[in-house]
Amino acid sequence: MPAPTLQVSEPHIPTPVALPGDDPPPDRARWDPWILAAALCAAYAAVSVGRYRHMTTLSWDLGIFEQVVRAYAHLRAPVADLKGPGFDILGDHFSPVTALLAPVYRLFPSPATLLVAQAALFALSAVPVTRAAARLLGRRRGLALGLAYGLSWGVQRAVDFDFHEICFAVPLIAFSLEALLADRRRAALCWALPLVLVKEDLGLTLAAIALVVAWRARGSSPRTAAYALAAAVFGLVATLLVLTVVIPSFNTSGTYDYWNKVSESGSPLDGLGTKARTLAWLLIPTTGLLALRSPLLLVAVPTLGWRFLSGDEHYWGTDWHYSAVLMPVVFLALADALAPARTSRRPWLRSYAAQLPAAVAAAALALTTSLPLAQLAQADTYRKPAAVSGVERLLARIPDGATVEANIGPISRLTSRCRVLWLGGTQGVTPGYIALENIDGRYRDPVGYARRLHPGAEYALAGKANGYVLLERVAAG
Repeated sequence: MPAPTLQVSEPHIPTPVALPGDDPPPDRARWDPWILAAALCAAYAAVSVGRYRHMTTLSWDLGIFEQVVRAYAHLRAPVADLKGPGFDILGDHFSPVTALLAPVYRLFPSPATLLVAQAALFALSAVPVTRAAARLLGRRRGLALGLAYGLSWGVQRAVDFDFHEICFAVPLIAFSLEALLADRRRAALCWALPLVLVKEDLGLTLAAIALVVAWRARGSSPRTAAYALAAAVFGLVATLLVLTVVIPSFNTSGTYDYWNKVSESGSPLDGLGTKARTLAWLLIPTTGLLALRSPLLLVAVPTLGWRFLSGDEHYWGTDWHYSAVLMPVVFLALADALAPARTSRRPWLRSYAAQLPAAVAAAALALTTSLPLAQLAQADTYRKPAAVSGVERLLARIPDGATVEANIGPISRLTSRCRVLWLGGTQGVTPGYIALENIDGRYRDPVGYARRLHPGAEYALAGKANGYVLLERVAAG
């Protein structure tokens, strides 16, 4: 009779329960971020180029950057005469990265080239945001966060407000934080290092990213942590040198003109209501406050710090382009926080995390109805007004290469072919032409105003069109 055998049952290992959207995306899903980016690029370009075609540019910045890129394209020093005759822009902000646009501008010399390039760079930043979110949360939730990011108020405001060098910083930050979330820590540092060439304050953002890398690598990779600390020191030193040595050496006054933005600030409590609203906009509709659970949010501290410490109230709010660099930070911080929250022991947190990607996407869509991309639904966005064509014909009377003194309206129609100086800022240079946007009737006697600007010269009315006035210098009789 055979001996009885001992039956040993294998321990039961429960099959993991997949959360909705956790399945690995199919190969075609690799194209999701790029398709989204292409759609966003078209939308951004339509809005910004549409504003240019309607001659509703909001500031002189587009003209300044075109003068700079035009100079680079012709292998000259980056002089922006709008800031003052012969003014080297490196004495204002340290943004040599804009030289990368020179080859494209040489082929297509127009301010629209800068606007389309900016649209492409902002749209490109949606790729790492969407890709990182999809890797952590699944395809559908990743797409939801990518869409919410692309429609975020910070990016839309920047797209709508001329051209700025920060369009280079946004994708660099996004790719850096994507690499960090994928534990490609050295790649994260490499993506962040060029920030010192984008703008003088972004060396502090590099330092913040490097410190987060060092914190995450401290136990598993001491060597990477050491590299990260070195990168943080580099960012701080680079910022200090640029502010105290590089910019002053190019500035005619031998200093950094924006120190007074901080030195003249009052109490940090000034504008507290505006600053609190900015923080609310930054954290609530974009992340539902969950981004506060991620250390990546520390990367936003340098930018918020200099803005809120400044005495210039323009930096405190949500207008213009100042918040664009914060958008990839808050959305990738949200993705980082969502991943562990979805497996939390707290049922309410699991439920909240499961629904949040769809909620922030819905919030972004709803807010878009009152943001710049809402213009895409208006037929007038795609038409050039007849009034603009009349103004362009007026300005076409100015010969190429002429020296022109102008206010905001005419600037972007002239900087690609003329030397353009800011109205009242010619510093002794007597222009051949003065072009005025006078829709509000501010200049009741344009010829008399020109005589006050340049007592030794005589100007005559060369033409008017739809609220614009062109004056031409004439020989003294």
